[in-house]
Amino acid sequence: MNPNLFLLALCQGLFLTNNVTFIAINGLVGLSLAPVGWMATLPVMGYVVGGALSTGLVAKSQAKWGRRVSFQLGLLVGLLSAVLCAYAAYTHNFALLTVATLIAGYYSANGQLYRFAAAELAEASFREKAVSWVMAGGLIGAIVGPNLASKSKGWFETPFMGAYVALTVVAVLGMVLMHFVKFPPVLEKAKGSSEGRPLSEIMKQPIFIVAAVSSAMSYGVMNLLMAATPLAMQVCGYQFSDAALVLEWHVIGMFAPGFVTGHLIKKFGTLQIMGVGVLLNFVCIAVALSGTDLNQFLVALFLLGVGWNFVFTGSTTLSMTAWRPEEKDRGQAAINFCVFATMAFTSFASGALVTTQGWTWLNYGSLIPVTLIALSLAWMVWIRKQST
Repeated sequence: MNPNLFLLALCQGLFLTNNVTFIAINGLVGLSLAPVGWMATLPVMGYVVGGALSTGLVAKSQAKWGRRVSFQLGLLVGLLSAVLCAYAAYTHNFALLTVATLIAGYYSANGQLYRFAAAELAEASFREKAVSWVMAGGLIGAIVGPNLASKSKGWFETPFMGAYVALTVVAVLGMVLMHFVKFPPVLEKAKGSSEGRPLSEIMKQPIFIVAAVSSAMSYGVMNLLMAATPLAMQVCGYQFSDAALVLEWHVIGMFAPGFVTGHLIKKFGTLQIMGVGVLLNFVCIAVALSGTDLNQFLVALFLLGVGWNFVFTGSTTLSMTAWRPEEKDRGQAAINFCVFATMAFTSFASGALVTTQGWTWLNYGSLIPVTLIALSLAWMVWIRKQST
């Protein structure tokens, strides 16, 4: 863990503080402002749709100005969008809240590249550990995010306006830390140098397909259940502090394994650890379907977090073998677009399902993305056996 990795891990923690706070409050604020209940998670959806729309723009800014400038620009957008969200809550403007979270997606598209940047700050032999260590920085978000949402929701007369104001401070801290991270310099491309393979050729590779499916579906099932949890718990009569506790342990499950996931991948193999993650997702759904006690919400969401960590870290490691150095910006943008597009759908679906069909049918629906991950991993195992 060199100083640059440490600082980037802290930035990851602040990024996840923003994400967890958004997840914890956007659905509830949306529910209080939306014309009809099924629109409650549109502000959550706006965040990921904005991320999906920003992936190409972020890839171009990374290629032109380098990691640090692009990341700083993302943090600035995060700051401004938090101000807009606070104003939308104050004026009870649902449309403005949705637009503000759409703009915030640009910050999210940048933050999703922190894990790839981590691999560039360490030697090649430590790439897996660098990725998982920086992702472990999300533990800051696990602890700070739910508590920040809970403690700051009453700062002003308007509920949750204080949480958005607090996120402006989080963005400023991120900008300060990012200033001191020393990324590899952006190399000037020699005239006539290779741009690498077309994106369509990169995306046709089985290893890219499996990495994209696993990344997108792991985020999809996690987002489907996590975004709906505060709403489901409110329907079950729980206080917001209970939902914040469940989300806290969920995000701890997402990032605490990061201290060992890289080691486990190097020891047992990428596909094997991803397979364990899929199994944990199935167990999570089984627990969630068993009842709606507080402990069942807590255990299910914790298992969901650990399962996500194993699958997502593994798919990130897998994806980095699918492109050459000169192709990385396009490859990473394509992976992140798949992630954001899936999250956009599941963000909307979570609110629509939980408010119309209930928590049980939402969990049955979650079996679909988990099964798709399992099938893609089985396909990759079969391909590797065929090639030996």
